[in-house]
Amino acid sequence: MSFRGIEMISAVTIGAELGDTRHFESARQFMAYWGLVPSEHSSGGRRQRGGITKTGNGHVRRVLVEAAWCYRFPARKSAALQRRAEKVGREIQDIAWKTQKRLCTRYRYLLNRGKRRVAVCTAVARELAGFIWAIACDVLGRTAPVAA
Repeated sequence: MSFRGIEMISAVTIGAELGDTRHFESARQFMAYWGLVPSEHSSGGRRQRGGITKTGNGHVRRVLVEAAWCYRFPARKSAALQRRAEKVGREIQDIAWKTQKRLCTRYRYLLNRGKRRVAVCTAVARELAGFIWAIACDVLGRTAPVAA
């Protein structure tokens, strides 16, 4: 809940649907699990990327995209966000602030390049999923893959 746009219901939804992060070897695999990576049509030496794959859990994907809309505003620590952040460790707070600075900048950058707002928010949601994976794995220490 230390991320901008993710409060109690969103955090519980993500946590409940996520389960064990040890199933994912990388952040890219984690993002693909939610269907937030671009589709690709390759033939020979040609690579053409399309829209997101939309595989995986649509409910969590929607929650992440809705949270991504909050990053269209400049990065700042609101009073409510600061209160939520005080309940977690310093390392998580640092990742959350780094996330906010990066995603706010990324939103403005993509928008200034002429991308549609919906596509920009989807791209921001993809990166937000990567930061969530970073907290789940690096900070909480769940980096070892599950033994079969």
